[in-house]
Amino acid sequence: MSETRDAAMTSKAWPFEEARRVLKRYHKAPPEKGYVLFETGYGPSGLPHIGTFGEVLRTTMIKRAFEEISDIPTKLICFSDDLDGMRKVPGNVPQQEMLAEHMHKPLTSVPDPFGTHESFGHHNNAMLRRFLDTFGFEYEFYSAREFYRTGQFDKILLRAAEKYDEIMAVMLKSLREERRQTYSIFLPIHPETGRVMYVPMKEVNAKDGTITFDTEEGEEMTLPVTGGNVKLQWKPDFGARWAALDVDFEMYGKEHATNTAIYDRICEILGGKKPEHFSYELFLDENGQKISKSSGNGISIDQWLTYASTESLSYFMFLKPKTAKRMYFDVIPKAVDEYHQQLKAYETQDTKARLNNPVWHIHGGDVPTSDMVVPFSMLLNLASVSSAEDKSQLWGFIQRYAPKATPETNPGMDAAAGHAVAYYNDFVKPNKTFRAPSDLERTALEELRDNLKSWDGGLDAEALQSMVFAVGKPKFEPLRDWFTALYEVLLGASQGPRFGGFIALYGVDETVALIDDALAGKLTEG
Repeated sequence: MSETRDAAMTSKAWPFEEARRVLKRYHKAPPEKGYVLFETGYGPSGLPHIGTFGEVLRTTMIKRAFEEISDIPTKLICFSDDLDGMRKVPGNVPQQEMLAEHMHKPLTSVPDPFGTHESFGHHNNAMLRRFLDTFGFEYEFYSAREFYRTGQFDKILLRAAEKYDEIMAVMLKSLREERRQTYSIFLPIHPETGRVMYVPMKEVNAKDGTITFDTEEGEEMTLPVTGGNVKLQWKPDFGARWAALDVDFEMYGKEHATNTAIYDRICEILGGKKPEHFSYELFLDENGQKISKSSGNGISIDQWLTYASTESLSYFMFLKPKTAKRMYFDVIPKAVDEYHQQLKAYETQDTKARLNNPVWHIHGGDVPTSDMVVPFSMLLNLASVSSAEDKSQLWGFIQRYAPKATPETNPGMDAAAGHAVAYYNDFVKPNKTFRAPSDLERTALEELRDNLKSWDGGLDAEALQSMVFAVGKPKFEPLRDWFTALYEVLLGASQGPRFGGFIALYGVDETVALIDDALAGKLTEG
């Protein structure tokens, strides 16, 4: 066993812990299908959101971890439940009235309000695949519409007809009394209107593989369960899909956790082996509300990538999947800087520490070197004091601090400079508020300015930090009040960078001029 595999077998990183659970399924013999199957599900009832991405990313991390500890081949399927009926019109798409005319039709039978694809479901599927491809995921895409219509699901649907009473018994236990009266695991699709019908069954004929029911208009109808004429209710569909595909692992949000026993039992009734599963906490918007595809709240993939790299988003997703995450724009700077801190730490870590480092899981073991010579949070402060409209303005400061750095040799740094300007203009600038210093703060700022005027220590960030510290320590208790004053008076923000590093980057003479402007009241005039 290699050193890496040996360390992976004991790593406490959550992807390795999950991978080892999957491996235990095959401790006696490899899978008959020849590979271990990881699945993620997507309901294309609205535009894919960042939570969908997180589910695929996290599953991919577990798949990579599995590949480190086992030689069994793996496969990842992204399954879209696009035969589901549209139960409400999403609030964040055009042509609301048109969509309302197609309620309860499968999403792949609803016209595309954007006018670019065959249907609304096809449009949302394409959006999903676009952003999965952007991140370089290796996956196979499965459409429920094709899965049902091409016969791939027929064997399981016929078995569901045979086991109808047994599956219904599982489902009825979980339903309220009034729902039990009309519930069926089968949802027929009306051959003329195309709508998904929520109607009770009059007969389920396992021998013929048909169901008989009254339509909503009172007409008796018999349809085969195969060939896309019928779909399963979503809870039975979950378990049936596991049985049909022989899924080994699937993760989902905690709203599904209470149904896990139902999914598992239905999978077993249909002849399958229940998979390993992992329930993660929800993603929340800035108000603490669950992110929703139909309302479009929270931050989108495209929005994150306007202000930061794909890797920073992957880093954010790696952290504490069992903890609810507030996903709004203000989490971006911290994620960017922490990701690069982990990249730099990786270079000197041993194998065990590397496997616990998020960047190993983000990059599948092929970890790049960070070229960020200046933290993202510092770039934001630079953009703020220089009112930067273009990243070239920031490069003037960067190259004085790190003369060998260029946009060509430090492409990550260059991209971050562009992201910082965009973030500053959209989020920092509108909220920037300067205040006048108190008498004590004025005295301290005057001393700091005078010290800087006579400074001959060059651009040594640590020496400058020590000097800033020495000015404030005798005057402020607690000392953080001094740094808060620096941020609020000089930067117009409530928090900021290590101030010595800021001076080294912005320039000693420039900081002297900034302090003079603050003392003269020029910063509060705007």
